[in-house]
Amino acid sequence: MEHEVLAGGVANVGQVVRVGGHVLRPANGRSATVHAFLSALRATGFDGVPRPVGIEGDRERLEFVPGAVAIPPFSGWVQTDDCLASMTELIAAFHTASATFDPAGIDWSPELADPQGGPIVCHNDVCVENVVFRDGKAVALLDFDFAAPGRPVYDLAQFARMCVPIDDEVSAARLGWQPANRPERLRLVCDTYGVDATGRRELLAALEETIARGGEFVARHVEAGEPGFVAMWHDIGGMERFDRRRRWWAEHRSAYAANLAP
Repeated sequence: MEHEVLAGGVANVGQVVRVGGHVLRPANGRSATVHAFLSALRATGFDGVPRPVGIEGDRERLEFVPGAVAIPPFSGWVQTDDCLASMTELIAAFHTASATFDPAGIDWSPELADPQGGPIVCHNDVCVENVVFRDGKAVALLDFDFAAPGRPVYDLAQFARMCVPIDDEVSAARLGWQPANRPERLRLVCDTYGVDATGRRELLAALEETIARGGEFVARHVEAGEPGFVAMWHDIGGMERFDRRRRWWAEHRSAYAANLAP
């Protein structure tokens, strides 16, 4: 059966393939944990994650989720407010299903995890490229390599940072994002999810922290010599990309905070 290499990704670029109705991708020491988690989610009736099939040596096999996955430069359809609201609704449903799973005593990836920990397993990397769409509606989340316990509002903040996006104009434009009222888009995320006043303050604090630490995750993988991250680091201009966002956030944070106020 023919293999179709699936586009996108950084760490696993060129290594994720579709074979018929299945997707094969590199496995790691936590793949069995992730498969157990995905199976538990689907057992609740939530079908917004791939169905795990098994682990075969250094590869994991999952059922292919039909639909469209957007990759940079992003098309206009994935930048609409309706699309952003749809992704937010999917994350809310994911969090509801995840709350039924007990993550205690299990080894999870610390790489993108909420520093404060939390009660449910979060995705931690819901970027546009990790969402499957059908007819412009988000239907499934992909790539749970960085799943770990955390606070739902922290997961939502990371999603908002990447998908509103909350970023400087130069970096956003490089991914194809068009100008938009982004403080209003962040409010749309909070309104759609149902984040209360306390949660909105926590979300802003999470954004503050992740922007302050921006670049550390990529730099670790660059130092380890991982080709995908080395290439990305070069393409984005190294740490200056993250320093630029820090300068931008210091100038614009107050506008985002004001727009989230009741």
